[in-house]
Amino acid sequence: MRLRLAPRETRFYELFEREAALVRESLAVLCDSLVRGESRHDMLRELEHRCDDVAREIYNLTNVTFATPMDPEDILHLTSSLDDIVDSAEEVADKVDLYKVTPVTASARRMGECLAAAGEALEAAVKSIQDPGALAPLLEEVHRLENAGDAITREALGLLFDRERTTPTADVVKWKDLYDLLERTIDGCESVAEMIETIAVKGG
Repeated sequence: MRLRLAPRETRFYELFEREAALVRESLAVLCDSLVRGESRHDMLRELEHRCDDVAREIYNLTNVTFATPMDPEDILHLTSSLDDIVDSAEEVADKVDLYKVTPVTASARRMGECLAAAGEALEAAVKSIQDPGALAPLLEEVHRLENAGDAITREALGLLFDRERTTPTADVVKWKDLYDLLERTIDGCESVAEMIETIAVKGG
């Protein structure tokens, strides 16, 4: 049992919720962009800047706080991992614009839907970080969505490299990169879910 010499700084929870809300919003915007086939890069870039600002607030608060509500290493790791998801979403949007890939594939649209759902579950999980009983179904949902994303990616790559198809080589390269980015984003969601579970077990 840890000896507490000062009240724990509870502002961390508020900041984590703000960052998780930005994750949820970013993944929802990315999904909308992919489903509609319309650029949302400017909006995602703005969300990425806002997430950086929240992360900076958390880093600064960690540096000046004696009694943190969880291990400082966990605080920094969770903060950077949430920020990485938003960075990845912005990168997908940037490359969709850069590559001028039209139309957006059905696989990419389905990945967008998985990501939007994962963002909602992660935000709810962050809000429940002090309630382990409420966490289990939320974290399981993120895990399920990550598995679904893996299956979509495998199917998408199979179609992309199907020898009977006549996809131009340049488009194959572009979509391979985009599928990798989308998979990295959903993997990041699962990593955060695992982190939240570890923090909850420790009593964060």
